[in-house]
Amino acid sequence: MVIGFFIILAILLVIGTPIFIALSGAVVTYMLWEGGTPLTIVIERLFAGLDKFSLMSIPFFILTGSLMSFGGLSQRIVNLANLLVGRFTGGMGMTAVSSSMFFSAISGSSPATVVAVGSLLYPAMKEQGYKRSFSIGVIIASGSIGIIIPPSIVMIVYAAVTGVSVGALFMAGLGAGLLYGACFFPYCYYQARKDGVKRSPAPTAQQLWQALKDAAWGLGVPVVVLGGIYGGIFTPTEAAAVAVVYAFCVSAFIYREKTISELFGVISGSATTTAQVMIILAAASVLSWYLTSNGIAVMIAEQVLSISNNPYHILFLINVTVLIVGMFLDAASIMVILGPLFYVVGIKVGINPIHLGVVLTVNGAIGMFTPPFGLNLFVASSVGDVTYLQAVRGALPFIWLALFALALLTYIPDISMFLPRLVYSGI
Repeated sequence: MVIGFFIILAILLVIGTPIFIALSGAVVTYMLWEGGTPLTIVIERLFAGLDKFSLMSIPFFILTGSLMSFGGLSQRIVNLANLLVGRFTGGMGMTAVSSSMFFSAISGSSPATVVAVGSLLYPAMKEQGYKRSFSIGVIIASGSIGIIIPPSIVMIVYAAVTGVSVGALFMAGLGAGLLYGACFFPYCYYQARKDGVKRSPAPTAQQLWQALKDAAWGLGVPVVVLGGIYGGIFTPTEAAAVAVVYAFCVSAFIYREKTISELFGVISGSATTTAQVMIILAAASVLSWYLTSNGIAVMIAEQVLSISNNPYHILFLINVTVLIVGMFLDAASIMVILGPLFYVVGIKVGINPIHLGVVLTVNGAIGMFTPPFGLNLFVASSVGDVTYLQAVRGALPFIWLALFALALLTYIPDISMFLPRLVYSGI
């Protein structure tokens, strides 16, 4: 039964069926095959999957990121990051990574980070003497930080399908994202030395202060979100709603680089993105219900545990599985399909579900720029004269660096768990 079900699901995914149809369609097909269960329960589960308070934060965080990215913040963040690290050897590459870290704390989206940072830095890096492959590679790879540093939509999805605290996940993602990005810095230095790229002059204190003032309003978004959550002022969902109001006011009345009509266009685009995410979550709820009600989730967990019950071995198996799946599916889809299964396995062997969420998220981030179907590889063509093969060549060295960061985060849990344990008692 289990093998037949997953064969149907695999066939639907391989032939290019939309994710939400593949997830729910596999369940419907097998229910018709077995008979006895009314199909109306599928409709009920579709709506039940969205009836979760934590999911309300997703459209708000998507809209917040869109408002700030189109409202003039991207240029200000890049200017600030360049003044902070541009003076060092490899500074422009480090600027791409640092800018992505800053922007990730606002957008929560990997492709949005690639476009926002890449459209500004890719031409500048080529002009400064960096090779095309490295220039696009560092932008593609650092853009993946967008789903690790909070507010992360992927982490919200994981929290929704497992019941884990969103706030604790966000806090863990902060440490994980900083380490993940820091692993790219040495290669930026090495490549600049190899290519003979000259360093930028050190900025004056006045230049630094002016850049900080220009970007301060935009960088206030993570302060509002994280400060409000950990200060006990509001829940993550309420924080997302407050962030929308803040982002709209900053874009419309302070930066004022877009007209009101353009801002409403941003809102329309965010609604489309939200619908795409939500329909996948609804279909994933159907899949999750079917796997649980038929005992498939427990059966898979037992099969995995029959190989080993050592948590380090299990984490290795999880990493290998998700890295392979990540070559074909986006991070959010991975979370809704595999998150509940690995959560059950992790609980049985004593893996902290917060730590597991970080590990799965970082795996998903690596999948964002892993061939053949890493989304950032395709998005890269929109930031310059880059073909798919050039994007792949540029990304390959950073995949190895990202895997090193994943190994550190997997087997040294304190890197990501230090902050959550500091804030939340009992973790």
